[in-house]
Parts: sequence; C-alpha cells; structure tokens
Amino acid sequence: MKAVRSAPPGVQVVDVPDPEADAGLVTIRSASICASDLLYIGWGLTNVLGHELAGTTADGRTVAVEAIFGCGECELCRRGSFNLCARMAERALGVTVDGGMSEYFTAPTASLVDLPAGLAVEDASLVEPTAVAWHGARIAGVGAGTSVAVVGGGAIGLLAVAASHALGSEVVDLDARYDHQIEAGRRLGAGPIGAGYDVVVEAAGSESSLARSIELVRPGGTVVVLGVFMEGTRFPFTEALTKEVRVLSAMGYCRHDAGRDFESAAALLAAHPDLVDTMITHRFPIADAEEAFRVAADKRSGAIRVIVEP
Repeated sequence: MKAVRSAPPGVQVVDVPDPEADAGLVTIRSASICASDLLYIGWGLTNVLGHELAGTTADGRTVAVEAIFGCGECELCRRGSFNLCARMAERALGVTVDGGMSEYFTAPTASLVDLPAGLAVEDASLVEPTAVAWHGARIAGVGAGTSVAVVGGGAIGLLAVAASHALGSEVVDLDARYDHQIEAGRRLGAGPIGAGYDVVVEAAGSESSLARSIELVRPGGTVVVLGVFMEGTRFPFTEALTKEVRVLSAMGYCRHDAGRDFESAAALLAAHPDLVDTMITHRFPIADAEEAFRVAADKRSGAIRVIVEP
C-alpha cells in the first residue's frame, strides 16, 4: 500500500506492506496534515506520518480514529483518561510508531468513532483537531456567560472559536497574525480582540502568544494552553501572579462523565458545514503528498487544513 513517510527535510510516498485483516482495519479516506507532522519532520524522524484520520471499516461503517492510544488497562484508561496514560507515548503516531497517512490503518476497535449523519468521511479527519479544541475549551469552563479570546489563528485556534460558540459563549474574539486566518475567524463568528476575558485559549505555541494570553485574561480568569512547547518556554509568572490567573494545560482529548470529546467534535462538524468549508483549504491525492506538505508548511499559501486522500 502507499504511505507518506517523513523524509527530512520533506516527505516521500513509499510502498509499505498491507496490514493484516483485523477488526480495527480502516480504509483511510482522509488524512489531514497537522503542525505536529511538520514538527516531526524537523526532528528528523522517519516514521509514516498522520494522526488526523477517517475512513471506512470492512463492514461499511464510516469512522474517525481517536488517535491517542493508552494501554487500555490502567485506571486512567478505564475511566476514559487515556490521554494521561503513562504508556501513551509508546504508541504516539508518527513519533514512536508509524501513523496512518496511508491507504489502510489498523486502530484499536475502541478508538473507532462512528460519524454522525451530515459529516462526510472525506471531511472527517477534522474530527481529531476539533476534539483537541473542544477538550481544551471544555476543561477551561467555557460556557454560557463566559467571554473567550483565542490567541493563534491556525487550525486549532479557529476550531477553538467554533467549539467555544458551541459550548455557549456569545463573546469569542480572535487574535491572529495572518489575513486569511482573521478572515476565517470572522466567518466563524470571531470578533476583534479586546481585553479582560474570562477564558483565553492559547493556540499558537510561542513564548509571545503565552505572554499575550496572560495579558488578555481578566484577573482571576483562566488560560488554557493548547500550543505545544516541546523545548519549554519562559512563563510570565509575575504577570500571571498579579492577576491570580488559573493556567491549564490540555492534553488531546478523552472520554468523561458527560460524554466523549470525539463524539462532541464530530457532532459540531456535522451541524456546521460552513466550519468544514472554512477549515479545509486544500486537498491532494496521496501521490501528491510532497506538494501537500509544501503547501501546509507555507503560511503564504493561505492553508488552514490540507487533506491528503489515499
């Protein structure tokens, strides 16, 4: 089968063995490129990439793949917090094991989430990043009566705008760098940035965006960090201290007493086709994966989410 392998400084389309028949075997119909995939290339890794995945099972179900795999046996996994499992890194797609940007992929059956009516499988690789944004907004307490600012206009930031509206916030503003991100945010109902927000979603993963988030939150408010700081960062402690800011880190998504972040994300996408239209800016067949990654890495391209279709 064809697969997209990290081959720094880019990617290659390679032939790899077909997986064996399994209950969790998925014929991949859409795999989107995440900023993390670009990061893994920069690290010099050479695994098959891809963790934003959707496709069809042998019995015809259309599914999205919940791409964080815990051990499935520990107390955290049993209660749904597989995102916090101590063994999660052993199966980090594209990092410690091959990912699923390929014609077929095998996942644990418990990680296959059926798509709701109204969400096409060709669009459903968006469920994974939407679940990341939903999880962060949810644990930060976004809801009716809360004002929200999102710092960072990439895919996760824009999806955080949509998730915050869906969770009940009427005031959701966006602090973004690029014109196409600002326009996309406007289409999703984001206003221009102000000050004094109940919740700020940090979605850019830079020292300056973290400082900006602390600046924008009201005294006693919450900053939830969705950006990835793999090499650490300076934390603006004095600024956070004087406002008694609550700072949360958010790790992926999980299952919880009120439901499942992946199902909530899929329902959000199904209910808002305009969200899919805004987020997916480019599509490429797997044969053109090298060009897909070039476009995804180029901020001048106007790309938000680039889809590879095996």
